[in-house]
Amino acid sequence: MKERNRSLFILFLMSISVSVLLYGCGSKTVKRLESDVKIDLSGRWNEEDSSLVSEKIIDEVLSSAWYRNFRDKYSRKPVVIVGRVQNRTMEHINVNTFIKDIERAMLNSGEIEIVASAEQRREIRDERQDMQRWASVETIKKPGKETGADFMLNGILSSIVDEEGGRRVVYYQADMNLVNIETNRVIWAGQKRIRKFIRRPLFAF
Repeated sequence: MKERNRSLFILFLMSISVSVLLYGCGSKTVKRLESDVKIDLSGRWNEEDSSLVSEKIIDEVLSSAWYRNFRDKYSRKPVVIVGRVQNRTMEHINVNTFIKDIERAMLNSGEIEIVASAEQRREIRDERQDMQRWASVETIKKPGKETGADFMLNGILSSIVDEEGGRRVVYYQADMNLVNIETNRVIWAGQKRIRKFIRRPLFAF
């Protein structure tokens, strides 16, 4: 009886191995998707999370008292530069994509002006310096005309993972600060959270 059970068990393992082999040898398929289709395969931070968080953050920025006070006092849009966003999650996250999403959300709002990053400014300054020698007088761009930022937006991405068996809850948190560049005062602090529940099958290959 034991020998028969052992044979059945071996046969079961062989059938699984063959199934996995056949699955792995299947042809690869690629399907083009519309850019607005939402897909979340791994449960990790993705482009949809980046876009959602950035839009919510800018909504909070614009609905805060500091913004109304600034517009009332200066009668113009505030000028903001997006600074460093630190990734303190356990995942590899391209924070540059998140920064670009924040910049895009600010520009799309029509209520905030943004200036180029430090790296972009260095490249532009090199180009402007090159113009002094090579560009025509009619088209040359003079130095000392840059727009200074009023505020810098920076922050931290963090996460907490709670996992047991094939179930996992991932908790993402974006903490953002808006700092007055002249005084170093933090004039606004916001937070956006995302929770994801991921269930994996008991037998996954």
